[in-house]
Amino acid sequence: MYKNILIATDGSEFAQTAFNHGIDLARSMKSAVTVVTVTELWSALEMAQKVRSGKTNPTEEYEKHEDEIANNVLSKSEEIIKSHGLDCELIHIRDKHPADGIIETAEEKGCDLIVMASHGRRAIQKILLGSIASEVLAHSKVPVLVVKKNN
Repeated sequence: MYKNILIATDGSEFAQTAFNHGIDLARSMKSAVTVVTVTELWSALEMAQKVRSGKTNPTEEYEKHEDEIANNVLSKSEEIIKSHGLDCELIHIRDKHPADGIIETAEEKGCDLIVMASHGRRAIQKILLGSIASEVLAHSKVPVLVVKKNN
């Protein structure tokens, strides 16, 4: 049924639960896997604070740090996926809101399912903090499998 499953991950322990669900599904359907991790644009306030503290090129430091994290997340993902005998494509989207990066990647890569985690926040927390999973659900043209946090 699904030929290319996109798994969105930030490398967190909880995201790993959704990742494992996605891998199990891909393995059972003999699907290709696309793994995406998204690095948000650094805020101007954070950048200004770093400059005030004497950093000469805080943007470069931030991007290097985020690239290292993303490369680590993606290489661990690739190792797991390959151990299951699946094909995969690894993508790091830089300087984008996570929901936008996930949706755009799914569309560009022809994915027919998005698998991702949701922390299951309640109504007021969702309004105040926002929810990447809620945004993806609301705006994606591709079906979304949301793996919720078990309490």
